[in-house]
Amino acid sequence: MRIGFFGDVVGRSGRDGLSDHLHELKRRLGMDFVVVNAENAAGGFGITEHTARELFDAGADVLTLGNHSWDQKEALTYIVREPRLIRPVNYPRLMDAPGRGADLFETQSGRRVLVMNVLGRVHMDPMDDPFSAVEKELDACPLGLACDAVIVDIHAEATSEKMAMGHFCDGRASLVVGTHTHVPTADCQILPNGTAYQTDAGACADYDSVIGNDKEEPLRRFTTRIAGGRYTPASGPATICGVFVETDDRTGLAVRVEPIRVGGRLSQHVPAMDLVAERA
Repeated sequence: MRIGFFGDVVGRSGRDGLSDHLHELKRRLGMDFVVVNAENAAGGFGITEHTARELFDAGADVLTLGNHSWDQKEALTYIVREPRLIRPVNYPRLMDAPGRGADLFETQSGRRVLVMNVLGRVHMDPMDDPFSAVEKELDACPLGLACDAVIVDIHAEATSEKMAMGHFCDGRASLVVGTHTHVPTADCQILPNGTAYQTDAGACADYDSVIGNDKEEPLRRFTTRIAGGRYTPASGPATICGVFVETDDRTGLAVRVEPIRVGGRLSQHVPAMDLVAERA
C-alpha cells in the first residue's frame, strides 16, 4: 500500500497549496490513502466544516487534529457528524470529548487503515498518558491481523517524546509521524522493526513566516515581550510538506519512506517520484 501523510495545514495558504498539488501527487505516487493534519486549517487556529470540506475535496481521506482541536467551536459538533475527522485519543477520561481519537478506514481497494492522533505531554496541555492510550488502540486493532496499515500522528512539542513514541510503536505501526512544530525534520527512516518514522512532517504553509504565521507579530513578541495583536497565517505560496510510505502487503510494515516537499520556498526533488517513473 502507498500512503501519504501531510503536516499541519496553516490557513488559506496551506489549503490552497494542497488543492493545487495533492491530486497530482496522489496520481504520480500512486497513493492509496492520504492523511492530513488540519488543526490549524481555519485561520491558523482549529478547523471548521467549510475548511475540512476544502481539504477532503483536495484529496484527503482523513483529517487529524491536535491541541487546537476546539478553537473553532463548531468543531465540537461537526466532529460528531464527520467520522473522517480524528481528534487526540488521550483526552482525560473525565472529559467527554466528542468524536474519536482513532478509527478504522477502508481504501477503495478494500484495505483497512487504522488512523490515530495523540497529544504529547511535554510542554503541552495536561493530558492522559499518550503511550497507554496508543497501546490500547494497537492492542485492539493489531497490524497484519485486524488492519493492513496503522498510522500514528503524534502531535507533540518535544522531539524526544516523538522519538520515544516511534520506538514504542516499532513493529506495530506502518508509520509514526510527528506534527505540531511545523518544521520538517531530516530523520525520515524505517526503524529496526519496520515502522516508518519522521519526527515532524513539517507544515503545509508559507515558509516565509514564523512556523506559518506572518513574521511581524512573532518578532514583536520575541523582541519586546509585548503582544501587538493576533497571530495571522502568512499568505504567500505554500510549501506542501509530508511523508510518503510504501508498505509490505503481507505485514503492513514499511519498505520505503521518503519526504515530500513541493511548491513554495522549501520545494525540493521528491525521491519517491523516481520509483513511480521507473515502474511506469
